[in-house]
Amino acid sequence: MSGLVIEAEGVSKAYQGTIALDGVDLQLRAGSVLALLGANGAGKTTMVRILTTLLRADAGRVLVGGYDVVREGHAVRELIGLTGQFASVDEHLSPRENLELIARLLLLSRRMACLRTDELLDSFELVPFADRPAATLSGGERRRLDLAASLVGHPAILFLDEPTSGLDLASRIRLWDMVRGLVGEGTAVLLTTQDLDEADEASDDVVVIDHGRVLASGTTDQLKSTSSQRELRITLQNGEDLASADALLRELGMPIVDPASRRITMAVGDDPLKAAEALRVLGQEGIGVLELDVRRPSLADVFLSMTTAESGLPEREGGESSDSESREAVGGDR
Repeated sequence: MSGLVIEAEGVSKAYQGTIALDGVDLQLRAGSVLALLGANGAGKTTMVRILTTLLRADAGRVLVGGYDVVREGHAVRELIGLTGQFASVDEHLSPRENLELIARLLLLSRRMACLRTDELLDSFELVPFADRPAATLSGGERRRLDLAASLVGHPAILFLDEPTSGLDLASRIRLWDMVRGLVGEGTAVLLTTQDLDEADEASDDVVVIDHGRVLASGTTDQLKSTSSQRELRITLQNGEDLASADALLRELGMPIVDPASRRITMAVGDDPLKAAEALRVLGQEGIGVLELDVRRPSLADVFLSMTTAESGLPEREGGESSDSESREAVGGDR
């Protein structure tokens, strides 16, 4: 399969008069990762449910793998795998029994079901736990089993809804290594996540929705280029110079001083000369600079800027806490 594997145009959905989706467009290419981002109630889960044939849109056109999700839902379901936010395997069965059951439901022969199960148990490092009840597995092991279960039928398109929720760092890294391997083999992935750093690193394309409407779409670099929230960070050699440096740099902007790290942070927008001017001003007064760098806006910065502007809320000043706050904002959905 090549080219676009998901094409959605003008997708709308309302629940008892409340608009969940309002003319959403998105596209997913084969062998790529699309991150669907939005705050609580933005419409992410509604969109995923429509794309996976679990819910019917009120309006719009949706093709998955070239098939219409309404008229050709059975063909769509043969192409996709879905890993939800919560594990969907039977906790009373072992990983081996779970995978063999799914394989048989997909009409694989008993022999092929066993072969596919052994393959997935090995790929997802589940062999040591293969015959224990799933209820006894750790969170990371159960998450790997859930992902393995969604891959039994060799899906061309994989939907991951909060795939690393509740996992420790080592489990997250292992899980994403596996997903990257699948993408390298041509699998297309649509991802929703609370972790915007994760989306920034893992995704090729991003769609940001809020109140059921698309605010922005494009590659992560394209979205970052729309923001002027670049920050200058200066770490001084001597903490005793912070007050003097603060006073000097106020001519260039509104510095934020962190005494613990001897760091001064200030917005420089898209002016490349502000960093050089700040260094010149400090140097003239004999204030030593240990480190100086200009930080590009993160995907979290861009997301927070877009969603606060859309909601009419004031944007936060400074960038130190915006990443964590915006990651917390991208939570559950309808």
